[in-house]
Amino acid sequence: MGNAQKKPHGRGDGGPHSEFNSSHHGHWRSKGASSDKYKVPQEPKEKAANGTSKRGSTASVPADQSSGGRETPVGGNAGESVNLDAPCGALPPPLARLKNEGNLLFKNGQFADAQEKYSQAIQGYTESGIDSPEDLCTLYSNRAACYLKDGNSQECIQDCTRALELQPFSLKPILRRAMAYESLERYRKAYVDYKTVLQIDSGVPAAHDSVNRITRLLIEQDGTEWRENLPDIPRVPLSAQQHRREEPPSAEVLQARAERKAEIQFTALKQEGNEFVKKGQYQDALGKYTVCLKLKPEECAIYTNRALCYLKLERFAEAKQDCDAALRVEPTNKKAFYRRALANKGLKDYLACSSDLQEVLQQDPNVQEAEKELEEVTVLLRQSLANADASPAKPRKTVPITEVEGDEETASAPDSGGSHRGATAINLRPTNAYEFGQALNTARCGGDTAACADLLASTTPETLPQLLSTQLDGNTIGFVMQSLDSHLLEKDPNLVYQHLNHLHTTDRFSVVLMLLEKDERRHMTQLFEHLSAVQSSEFTKNDVQNLANKYI
Repeated sequence: MGNAQKKPHGRGDGGPHSEFNSSHHGHWRSKGASSDKYKVPQEPKEKAANGTSKRGSTASVPADQSSGGRETPVGGNAGESVNLDAPCGALPPPLARLKNEGNLLFKNGQFADAQEKYSQAIQGYTESGIDSPEDLCTLYSNRAACYLKDGNSQECIQDCTRALELQPFSLKPILRRAMAYESLERYRKAYVDYKTVLQIDSGVPAAHDSVNRITRLLIEQDGTEWRENLPDIPRVPLSAQQHRREEPPSAEVLQARAERKAEIQFTALKQEGNEFVKKGQYQDALGKYTVCLKLKPEECAIYTNRALCYLKLERFAEAKQDCDAALRVEPTNKKAFYRRALANKGLKDYLACSSDLQEVLQQDPNVQEAEKELEEVTVLLRQSLANADASPAKPRKTVPITEVEGDEETASAPDSGGSHRGATAINLRPTNAYEFGQALNTARCGGDTAACADLLASTTPETLPQLLSTQLDGNTIGFVMQSLDSHLLEKDPNLVYQHLNHLHTTDRFSVVLMLLEKDERRHMTQLFEHLSAVQSSEFTKNDVQNLANKYI
């Protein structure tokens, strides 16, 4: 930036000052900030210029000028007069007028025209041979503001750099250059300039907001070592610092600062946790994610990230808890379902694992990992069910069974509701799920589809899901389908339709359906083909097709 000059730094630049309040970025204004904080005050009409006064003159153009000379109404609002010949520092009158005209054009939003006036003044300064670095610094800074407004960030940076070579640590050129760097996404240089601005004057809201915003961007871009990639931040001498007495911040400002601080801390911790996961340091990542959740307890991604760490450490119960928490925040989170499936697999709850994997595939059928896991857990589920069937069971309540020969009837237990079909008689009026299961199992063990059809004929369809809930498996479903197709369909197709309409609502039906063998699926398909060919006033072929979609 060059050697420090002994001239004061507090002198205004003139017209272009509005970016301290609402810049081209659209987000520089800070809540509670004064819109006139850096506005060059208008001088009173009676104030003298260099020891002289001229009553009635005005200085409505915000520039380094004092009243005096001829008043010329140019631009502005109707009836507004400005003194374009007002003195401007050590500039000769023609150059002072160019600067004042540029200020007025800038004020009226004519940035290209204002830039031309400042360029003429800079050219005239060079040719005049005068020595006033402060005035030339102001001209470059004002022209930089025009470039910034017109989106010419590169030219803005060049003019600000020239201004700072003339007047190191001049506030406005540094701030304007920071804005230009940020617009070009040169965030490291922008960060350095904004931090320099805050050393000069800690009360610049635009610089505070930008530092916080750029910090988050650099953390995302460079990770936890983002500071190591920054250029050196110059130390501002005390002579250039502007010390201001500020009012204590309001509760809203303090809360906003706390939220910004927490957001920055959260982003950094999350990034550190992610880095640990990439390195396979899951225990270290756990600690980072746990602190993140203290800052943001409703962050779904952190729960699923921590669940992954628990899975890698084989802490399956805790992984499942984190996935449950993630699904409370975001009920359709696919990653939470998948990781909970893995946790359930680790806990040997294959039924729950299968259910979660099916949910993943329902959301996205292209998740190959879930498809492979489902194939594997299906085998494990079949093995567990087979082992459960082979293990000693509790003594079951016996149901009276009477063997008959020919048409001879033998008395069974009172009110048993017995029926004969060949060689088997079963209880056709079971009073609970246990008795129903015993009756169904008796028919299935004997291969007596007619007896099963009689049992279903005497069963209300609405109660079927509850009666089957304790012993639903693939063999049972296949046997029921065969019985309905072979015997009941011809007698009462409406009842068959109603049974099918309720059967699929039984607990665990979707899982058991997945485990059906080839022959059992064939019986099911055949039943729906026969049912769709039936003419009925209770259902249509389209109704049967829609129902079949729940089975096949």
